[in-house]
Amino acid sequence: MPVTITALYAAILSLLMIALAINVSMTRNRLKISVGDGGDQEMLRMIRLHGSAAEYVPIGVLLMGLYELNHGPPAALHAAGIALLVGRLSFVVALRASARPGAARGLAALLTWLTIAALAALNLWQIR
Repeated sequence: MPVTITALYAAILSLLMIALAINVSMTRNRLKISVGDGGDQEMLRMIRLHGSAAEYVPIGVLLMGLYELNHGPPAALHAAGIALLVGRLSFVVALRASARPGAARGLAALLTWLTIAALAALNLWQIR
């Protein structure tokens, strides 16, 4: 069975992760930091942007794929994919803007967590 909906969001989120990785490399080059963050707060933020995506995107995409394989409704899959994408993009915008915690960053993280939790619950519901 094809998982075309998951493939769509996996591809888009992968492009976001590649962009974040390129951003880390470009920031390293500009700041002349070869390893770690070099004690630089901007470098640390750029590393965390990519790291955060690497932490949450794979599990979100995996849960989407499993749900789609188990015949989850397309509308629910699109809602989850859009929510995950919006959560991740919002987090990028918020953390790039400021290293200080703020409502936008918290809401972006919350949207990501709720999306993953919802996908986990949907997958558990299908096991019954």
